[in-house]
Amino acid sequence: MAGIYADEGITATNTKKRENFKRMIEDCEKGNIDLVITKSISRFARNTQDCLFYSRKLKELRIPIIFEKEGINTMDASGELLFTILSSLAQEESRNISENCKWAIRHNFAKGKPSLDAKHFLGYDKNEDGKLVVNKEQAALVKRIFLLFEEGLSETEIGHVLRGEGIKGMRGDTWPNTAIRNMLRNEKYCGDLLMQKTYTVDFLSKKKAKNNGEVEQYFVEDNHEAIIPKDEWKAVQLELDRRERYMQEFGLGIYSNCFSPYSGHIICPKCGRPFRKCGGKNNSLDYWMCASKKDNGAGACSAENIKAKSLDEAFRIAWNSLVKDRNKLKKEWERRINEGDPLERLRAKQFIAQTEEGAIKAVYQELIRLVLERINVIDKTTFEVRFLDGSVKMVCLPTE
Repeated sequence: MAGIYADEGITATNTKKRENFKRMIEDCEKGNIDLVITKSISRFARNTQDCLFYSRKLKELRIPIIFEKEGINTMDASGELLFTILSSLAQEESRNISENCKWAIRHNFAKGKPSLDAKHFLGYDKNEDGKLVVNKEQAALVKRIFLLFEEGLSETEIGHVLRGEGIKGMRGDTWPNTAIRNMLRNEKYCGDLLMQKTYTVDFLSKKKAKNNGEVEQYFVEDNHEAIIPKDEWKAVQLELDRRERYMQEFGLGIYSNCFSPYSGHIICPKCGRPFRKCGGKNNSLDYWMCASKKDNGAGACSAENIKAKSLDEAFRIAWNSLVKDRNKLKKEWERRINEGDPLERLRAKQFIAQTEEGAIKAVYQELIRLVLERINVIDKTTFEVRFLDGSVKMVCLPTE
């Protein structure tokens, strides 16, 4: 006996993950095996194409396969015809099993019974009853990620912060943008549960696709203990939507640069594209150039370059002007806290708290990220500064 080749607990609908099956074929090719015996066609493969491909491959090597249950020897004259018919039946059996499993899962969804794997997302464990329970240590990290986003950081910047601190996620310390975005979009963190987000397109390939209405979804409100208050979670969803619209409007990844809070926020008056930072040997020599010029040369746009210190000064003057108008603006902020949507409430609270600190003598990144929507450049000394609460301030710097 050359050996026993068994892939325990691995689906036979394809051979991609069947390492021992592939090792057996390799041993056949090396001449280490001259006969393969298997219990039945369904144990060999439930995919007709794979069944025929590998049986013919071994037949060319003069290696017969004996299927004990069906009594087939692939080297017999009539073996292939019967083998083809029975392998098709095996594939159909696999399809029926898949459909039955789908029906059972969706039937449970309809009854509010989820099929969850808590190992693949932070913040929760599953108890003996299959219910989600808060993992306090992981929940603290989830809350921090939401807070960093609310403070103006992008997914890129949040990942940069976590990697810098050596914090590991469920899949290591890579913290890709998509992982953080999926966390921010995950309704489980506010206690709700949406079932059937994805579905299996084909039972043979096991390929999954996002469910955009092809299969019925099921939503359970207040299914388990929340980590993020629902109003806060809704505010984050609205902010995600706002950033996506901003990105589409200006053709960029909002807050994509980890080194300047102005990235993506300085808009060219000539072509409408964002300015990009160009570094000198020190901060005093930094300046911002229209992306059209930076990508395609000086002739691509006539907009003048902007000194970094001019942007800082424009922001400082605009913010201090807003602080000066605090008493007048506070009435509107308080109205939004009482009547606005979750994002308007969050912004109003942030602006009340920040303006309470008074005027600033120098700008700092945390404030820019938290309150700045964008700066529309009029010319090298004139700027329209727009804040996230909707306030707009015109700033004219003295000509140097």
